Amino acid sequence: EVQLVESGGGLVQPGRSLRLSCAASGFTFSTYVIGWVRQAPGQGLEWVSLIDSTERITKYADSVKGRFTISRDNAKNTVYLQMNSLKPEDTAVYYCAADTAEYRVVAGKAVYWGQGTQVTVSS
Repeated sequence: EVQLVESGGGLVQPGRSLRLSCAASGFTFSTYVIGWVRQAPGQGLEWVSLIDSTERITKYADSVKGRFTISRDNAKNTVYLQMNSLKPEDTAVYYCAADTAEYRVVAGKAVYWGQGTQVTVSS
């Protein structure tokens, strides 16, 4: 059974940091592109970041570039999203997504999804 389990969300003040984790099982993790996609209240899905299977290529949406860092540990089947300088507009449910094709992760059409973790940025 394929599983992607996110953790690390919570309530944080503007300007502070959070680190999200996504633990994967049930598929060959090291061969998949892994991304983070978020959904703010009343909004559609927004792609945030991705990392390729080799760990060499990382990409970010303009809205988070310079503040968020994605990384992965293929030995642990885990992807991380370090979020710094958080803003109220970062408030959303954050989903981990996996696919063999980068474009499907960016388009919100990845084959595997986690259940999401809530991030709330508020004073």
